[in-house]
Amino acid sequence: MILTSIPCTTLFYWTAAIVSSSAILFLAGLRLYVFCTLGICKSKSRMDGKTIIITGCTSGIGKETARDLAKRGARIIMACRNTDTANQLKDEIAKESNNSNIVVRKLDVSSLQSIRKFSQQINQEESRLDVLIHNAGTAETFKKKITEDGLEQTMATNYFGPFLLTHLLIDLLKRSKSSRIVVVASELYRIACLNLDNINPTTTLPAYLYYVSKYANIVFTLELARRLEGSGVTANCLHPGMIDSGIWRSVPAPLSWGLDLIVKAFFKTPEQGAQTTIHLAVSDELKEVSGKYFMDCAVRIIFNLFLKELSKRTFFGSFNLTLKIFIFSKLLLKYSKYILGI
Repeated sequence: MILTSIPCTTLFYWTAAIVSSSAILFLAGLRLYVFCTLGICKSKSRMDGKTIIITGCTSGIGKETARDLAKRGARIIMACRNTDTANQLKDEIAKESNNSNIVVRKLDVSSLQSIRKFSQQINQEESRLDVLIHNAGTAETFKKKITEDGLEQTMATNYFGPFLLTHLLIDLLKRSKSSRIVVVASELYRIACLNLDNINPTTTLPAYLYYVSKYANIVFTLELARRLEGSGVTANCLHPGMIDSGIWRSVPAPLSWGLDLIVKAFFKTPEQGAQTTIHLAVSDELKEVSGKYFMDCAVRIIFNLFLKELSKRTFFGSFNLTLKIFIFSKLLLKYSKYILGI
């Protein structure tokens, strides 16, 4: 009787208000949960006398990583494609950290030629390399791009480039002892699947290849750690969280409008997103830790049987491997030889 006496418009407004308020409270609670569960690097370790390479550090978590490590006294090598922007940032960080031992070197991680040139310069100029941080990445959406080397742009930037760079600098890392390789991966590996017949998928949707490239990053890190056992070099990978870092800037409108709203409201800031990278680079407790996957500054389990198997066995031919892993090994060896030029 009471409800029938209430005008429909009033009832509608009250219903809308209740639903809207509930949604706002839910989103606020979600934001609070994200904030409360953030992993923070608690290490106070200094990095004086140590040399660190950070790829793609003119924005996002790479920029914040460089800023933090410079404050710890490290020699920072900013490996960036846009050297003008990098030099401006270098001056900013040097002033803020009171550390002038920061240099900019040109590197396009999607170009094999650029990687070779960069690596040659580093090997000639640097006497040591304590930490190599593979931070550079791209997240193309719908437009397919092929590099000058015939590689798909996302895979070239996120996987093949870091793969080659690591191998060209590995001797310098080994000579430096207690050195570290840090690879920025992603939890999105969970929804990726490697096509064993085509690990350079030039016709696949680029947005999906971001997930595939991060899957490949983890596979590479686990096998690299196994191969580097006893060498004094560790290799670990991480998920930085969902970051407002600008990596999705290639997403076209109107899709980008809704994405921007979500990103600004609920994603981590670049400073928050850099914490796990910094943790892997500086924490004394991780000196002997290798072959692990981190999130929020803590080890996380990799929920993929294929990856678990790869963490235990070689890429190239154990008769105990499953047929699937054997095929993947042959394909990776084929592309490894192509990339490394051996």
